[in-house]
Amino acid sequence: MLPDTSSLSTVNTMPTGRLAAMLALALQLARRDLRNRYLGSFSGGAWAFLQPLVQLAVYSFVFGYIFKQRLPGADAPGYVPFLIVVLWPWTAFSEALSRATTAIQDNASLIGKVALPRTALVLAPVMASFAIHGAGYIGLLLVMWLGGVGVLPAGLVLMLPALALLFLLALGLALLLSSLQVFVRDIAPALPQLLMLWMFLSPVFYGRYVMPESARPWFDLNPVSGFAEYLRFVLLGMPAPGLTAYVCSAVAVVLALGVGLFVFRRLQRHFEDFL
Repeated sequence: MLPDTSSLSTVNTMPTGRLAAMLALALQLARRDLRNRYLGSFSGGAWAFLQPLVQLAVYSFVFGYIFKQRLPGADAPGYVPFLIVVLWPWTAFSEALSRATTAIQDNASLIGKVALPRTALVLAPVMASFAIHGAGYIGLLLVMWLGGVGVLPAGLVLMLPALALLFLLALGLALLLSSLQVFVRDIAPALPQLLMLWMFLSPVFYGRYVMPESARPWFDLNPVSGFAEYLRFVLLGMPAPGLTAYVCSAVAVVLALGVGLFVFRRLQRHFEDFL
């Protein structure tokens, strides 16, 4: 369903500046995306919470029971908290990329009809994915904290900068991939496999301590490693990532945003010719 073009035009001409207009439009599109995504389903928005829970149960059984993944240290948290604090942010990140990659292509008719900030079309699915999974994540962490499952209260605040940077990383990559998808239609079909590979190369289901000593420093080059280990550090009191991991994650965010915005702005003038 296409958004009401009259309301979009109104948002686009708001006198509060281009950035404010883009954010207002993105919020409007994100709300519409969430409403349409769960409209008519029996569970409604609850499925957004149930799906990661089902994934958590499956992964906990496979890695915690079958492969008997164990955490080092006598005071280490259980495997389920270890997995929870990273699985939800990864789910938000991967879903945001998957949905935003086709955002320009999916709104081809809208682009031809209405003059609007096209970055908002990409920002909206990223916002929607992080909003729905972020709500479930915070709710689950609060339940764990109230239940005494090892979540540090201060971590509920200290995790917010990491989630904000992960959001910006997803947005930068989404801008890049969505603009390229207009011209190279193979990106969207290949993305789920690439994300799965990225997930298994990241310390989502395991820690770097299970890898050979010589391979552990290479984890710092994966930006997800810094986010995963930082979240486990502030929420569960596990070892903090090293300075190299922090730097690599921060550099990845800056590069993704810079390259994504540059490529998107250079290519957006040709979108209508290829849609």
